[in-house]
Amino acid sequence: MRDGKHYSSLCLDLDVASQGKTPREAKKLLAEAVTLYLETCIENGIPYLRPVPATEDPRYHAAQDLIEIFPLRVNFKVHTLA
Repeated sequence: MRDGKHYSSLCLDLDVASQGKTPREAKKLLAEAVTLYLETCIENGIPYLRPVPATEDPRYHAAQDLIEIFPLRVNFKVHTLA
């Protein structure tokens, strides 16, 4: 989604957002933000799913400035101590 001079990206299942100067940069920074968010939640035992409410979800209503819906895949490692 274009937001002024920047492009915003949003992970709707986690309600994590980021922005960049280009759509590609916004996607890359979103993947980094989601990775950090998931690592933090898992390491601290915090529930991580917090979907965007349907009333604010662009998949359920037409957003004029929506550019693309894309799959997001992140890789991360969680270190555990026993």
